[in-house]
Amino acid sequence: MKRILSGGLLVLALAWAQGVGLEPVATGLDKPLFLTQEPGGPLLVLEQRGRVLALGGGQKTLWLDVRKKVSCCGERGLLGLAFHPGYPENRRFFLNYTDRRGRTVIEEYRGGRPYRVLLTIDQPYANHNGGHLAFGPDGYLYIGTGDGGSGGDPQGNAQNPGSLLGKMLRIDVDRGNPYAVPEDNPFVANPKYRPEIWALGLRNPWRYSFDRETGDLFIADVGQNKWEEVDYVPAPMSTSGGWNFGWNVMEGNHCFKPAKNCKRAGLVPPILEYGHDQGCSITGGYVYRGRRIPELVGAYLYGDYCSGKIWAARWTGNRWESRLLLQTKLRISSFGEDAAGEVYVVDHGGGAVYRLVPAR
Repeated sequence: MKRILSGGLLVLALAWAQGVGLEPVATGLDKPLFLTQEPGGPLLVLEQRGRVLALGGGQKTLWLDVRKKVSCCGERGLLGLAFHPGYPENRRFFLNYTDRRGRTVIEEYRGGRPYRVLLTIDQPYANHNGGHLAFGPDGYLYIGTGDGGSGGDPQGNAQNPGSLLGKMLRIDVDRGNPYAVPEDNPFVANPKYRPEIWALGLRNPWRYSFDRETGDLFIADVGQNKWEEVDYVPAPMSTSGGWNFGWNVMEGNHCFKPAKNCKRAGLVPPILEYGHDQGCSITGGYVYRGRRIPELVGAYLYGDYCSGKIWAARWTGNRWESRLLLQTKLRISSFGEDAAGEVYVVDHGGGAVYRLVPAR
């Protein structure tokens, strides 16, 4: 491995990622938290206080403004946006934000206007709100929720089947009022569980993504004070629900409560973890499916908010192997993916967006 400075880009040359750097796309943003692309339209960046800005031609234009609805900041704000798979025809999209009372709100918009609130979840504390939204290859909406906050999950929400906190929820937004529960959700027939629950045992799933080629799901779950982790669910999704990722019994591969001799039966370990000597808050990314950097195709990219490190991970045939791709000074709050599969990095602290590119 060697460090290269080329054309203003910080580059780390790796055996299977030769000369990768970051190219500025937008600057002057106010606490950016997420980037996506409107289907058939421009790149969009979410600001924590409640604005969505369209990027293009070196300009930023206002696409949506919900600042009057949103509480900010800390871990609150406008946290997620997902477009319906049929958006070009129906103009439907969905927001995840914390309202003025600090509650998680999942709201549907149609034609750029608010249409209905699908779900409201009380938050006992100000942190661990989750916030991401993503449609799976099955057409259902996946909603990642944090455990409710404080530290160590004092209310036991992540393992509580009657709570929507600390979970991955899966709902059908095309049926029901305001939504329906898919018939193949894993706990539909169990009265002890909220039927929306698709997986449990999450602390604060800060960004997750479906591989656009395989449908595999990667979930980055922020740790408590020692370990950050990536959880993994292989496709097909319709038969893979009901997983328990372990929090707050486990933190990564390690016992948390109790600290020793915890009961691991039925808990799904992460595929990747790193200690707080490498960072303090994981940010999930995407499996790279773009064309700019052929060496990265099929690698899962993720980073850390505190250390600015970006890793690339691959399945080697018998284990997941992760390598440092870039060491940056960014406060990485999110990654983004455009229609072509190219990947972007969002800098919360610096108010900027970068594109992952080959070194020039």
